[in-house]
Amino acid sequence: MKPNNSYEAKDIEVLEGLDPVRKRPGMYIGGTDDKAVHHLALEIIDNSMDEAIAGHADLIKISLLEHNLLKIEDNGRGIPIDNHPKFPGKSALEIIIGTLHAGGKFSVGAYKTSGGLHGVGISVVNALSETLEVTVVRDKKIYSQNYSRGKAVSKLKCMGSTTKKSGTSVKFKPDHKIFGNNFSFSSEKLFKECQSKAFLLSGVKLEWNCKEDLLKNKNIKTKEIFCYPNGIIDYMNDCIPSDYLLNQVHFSGETKLREKNNPKLNGSICWVCNWSLNYTQFIKSYCNLIHTTEGGTHETGFWSAILKGIKSYGELIGNKKVSLITRDDINANLCGIISIFINNPTFSGQTKDKLTTQEVLKSVEITIKSLFENWLTNDPKNANQLIENFIAKSEERIRKKNEKDTLRKSAVKKLRLPGKLSDCLQNSKQGSELFIVEGDSAGGSAKQARDRNFQAILPLKGKILNVMSSTTEKMLQNQEINDLCKCLGVNVGDKFNYENLRYEKIIIMTDADVDGAHISSLLLTFFFTQMPELILKGNLFLAVPPLFRLSAGSKILYASSTDEKDEIISSNILGKGKVEISRFKGLGEMNPSQLKETTMNPNSRKLILIKTNNDSYHNNNELVQKLMGKNPEPRFDFIIENAKFIGSSYI
Repeated sequence: MKPNNSYEAKDIEVLEGLDPVRKRPGMYIGGTDDKAVHHLALEIIDNSMDEAIAGHADLIKISLLEHNLLKIEDNGRGIPIDNHPKFPGKSALEIIIGTLHAGGKFSVGAYKTSGGLHGVGISVVNALSETLEVTVVRDKKIYSQNYSRGKAVSKLKCMGSTTKKSGTSVKFKPDHKIFGNNFSFSSEKLFKECQSKAFLLSGVKLEWNCKEDLLKNKNIKTKEIFCYPNGIIDYMNDCIPSDYLLNQVHFSGETKLREKNNPKLNGSICWVCNWSLNYTQFIKSYCNLIHTTEGGTHETGFWSAILKGIKSYGELIGNKKVSLITRDDINANLCGIISIFINNPTFSGQTKDKLTTQEVLKSVEITIKSLFENWLTNDPKNANQLIENFIAKSEERIRKKNEKDTLRKSAVKKLRLPGKLSDCLQNSKQGSELFIVEGDSAGGSAKQARDRNFQAILPLKGKILNVMSSTTEKMLQNQEINDLCKCLGVNVGDKFNYENLRYEKIIIMTDADVDGAHISSLLLTFFFTQMPELILKGNLFLAVPPLFRLSAGSKILYASSTDEKDEIISSNILGKGKVEISRFKGLGEMNPSQLKETTMNPNSRKLILIKTNNDSYHNNNELVQKLMGKNPEPRFDFIIENAKFIGSSYI
């Protein structure tokens, strides 16, 4: 059958209105998972915060209601309800809510600084909501309009008069057709978001409301008003007790950004930082009250200023050892909060996780460096304490590096590594990878597909022991577990020593089927219970091998699930001709070139980082106990409760 080479005007599909959002939600909110659902809430909250930043609102209410309804209110100016001059017969409210790239933040008139700049926030929420009701108060009159899945289902109506002067209220429910039937807002996440916004904008009240039966965390109240006169200083004190800090005086302040390089930047920065006495570390950064979870140019500029300031002061007092200090030494045990306000910030995506405005980097660095140097000069006692702390860390870092290099070179001889291990050539731990592979067949393909310079292969025979349902003695006698421990260079449990770890990345690579998932679960249980530090420090990964190979002519694509396969076929990426589909029964069926291309090459593979943190470790431990422990009843209950949610993507 000849491929269909037709490509004419009729083949061009035009998505109108908010249809592009519903068709590709990931482009606008990063996906359809739990994080994406809560991103919808943040878009509306940030709109209210923008009103507060502009000085037009001092009260914001966040109410979690039944049936996954969320209501956000403010006493700002209220969305304009008069007819838009370019669209006769349509109110400005309907244009803003029903049209992409429409809003009051493109010009400098309505908002000097704001988090929402693309004009897509509330319209995206509208597109992805089963229901959305917006209520506006302007000139002491109430106006209301209802929407469903991006479409207006009622006219804008005046509901009468009110004693309130102005404000906006948005009540919405995310669409189960987009996010599935099992999504739910987290009261804990929304509560913490409400509190953090109040910390960042001193003097503004944020009111939290939630029905008691929706609270899963007993520490969260049904109603609370947050207002912090000291802003991020209060934030820091809430995050870590003063007894845990190296200095009793924070380096903190608030100032305008220097505008030498870009007079139009017109920004300001407030900050607070200190260093902990234990292993606590956190860095929280914000731009126009948007939490930049992946940092960006404001973070880079700030920490660069701290490093340069330390070195400059050290040279001033004649301490030559400051030359050894690196950013890693300064970031160790660092506790810091940065909040900047600038015009027209740019982010790496619509989810605004990372600030990319280049002018900010230099401006923040210049501004903070001079202020930090003055702070050090005016407090020599604290300054010397900091320098001694950083020098001690730098010397310890250099010592450990030298020890690791020595240990790594002789590790093979000392450990008597198992013969089935195909080790990598490099001696350094940095950049090295160990693939734990299911069976000898897959191990053979993996050995041929690897880059032997930095990738090692350890094939395991069958399914390893479930350590949750066995004794410690039995675990230590298990050959597969012994081999794994020897390869890693570490022991288990209390005898685990992270410093002896021989590889930077440990990658579990099993078949993309039920048996493979079971083996992965057993290995994850072992690592979680016996070597949790590997997870806490980000060393453990899952490989994502393909399940299907799709080809049409010279075009070849791979899919990791049935849903992904179906999406590729329906998208016509491979053309409209016949698509040949082959399913891999296991890694051993893939030739080395395929395995390298899809699963092992760092430039083309997908890896899933296995992660947790100290705060969630206890809850995760309870779940592992339930699912992998000796008692079968909790496991049976879990299966009965959740089996109905398993879809085709898991088959």
